[in-house]
Amino acid sequence: MERVAFLIEPEGTRLGALLNPETLVMRRTAGVRPRRAPGGLLTGVGLTDDPLLFTGGGTTELELQLLFDVTLAGSTVTSEDVRDLTRPLWQLAENAHAEDGYGRPSLMRVVWGKVLNMSCVVASVAERLEHFTLTGSPRRSWLSLRLLRVEEDVAQQAEAPRVPTDGITAEAVAAGLPPESFDNLPIIGGPEPGSGQRLDEIAWERYRDPSMWRLIASLNGIDDPMHLDTGTVLRLPPASALRRGT
Repeated sequence: MERVAFLIEPEGTRLGALLNPETLVMRRTAGVRPRRAPGGLLTGVGLTDDPLLFTGGGTTELELQLLFDVTLAGSTVTSEDVRDLTRPLWQLAENAHAEDGYGRPSLMRVVWGKVLNMSCVVASVAERLEHFTLTGSPRRSWLSLRLLRVEEDVAQQAEAPRVPTDGITAEAVAAGLPPESFDNLPIIGGPEPGSGQRLDEIAWERYRDPSMWRLIASLNGIDDPMHLDTGTVLRLPPASALRRGT
């Protein structure tokens, strides 16, 4: 089992879970459909296959088998009832967000090592609850999640605006800000060494740009950004200090 993180916008919720990589399924459906005529499908007795119309686009689908447990660190939600950890994923399937009278998808970013880092919408969710307490509260959940990928430009329109950080260096930030301007962020994760959050997760949560992990690593003297220890405290500049020209 390997750790996977879900970053839910716009609430800023982070959910940590364990992923079984042996059951990871990715599926691509091309943007095609049968060609139609005014009277119905365009076909004929001499055709081997139905004529197709290439519409472009398509869908990329991801199926995950996940384990949530109240004892697993790495989430911003803490509870003795595992349903409090999985409820945000169920709510994403409700499609309850609306802007100017129109519905919009509730987006989530899934991050799993170097394999996955993409914005998705929840297509379906199913859950099996285990380890009930004497009061009837489940402490463990085996959760099946089906996600559909959302293009990054569409995701950025729906999420908080990205901080424009082109050309900003760690040296310029450190020289231009007094020490009290930096925020202190402790790394959350499991008890084992190197199980803390990834820098690209933190860069996305704070600056909407996962590539800013390099700046964070340079500012904090981190040589191995892939294996951070829980409890490590990072010095992070405010987003306003990273805007171009500051």
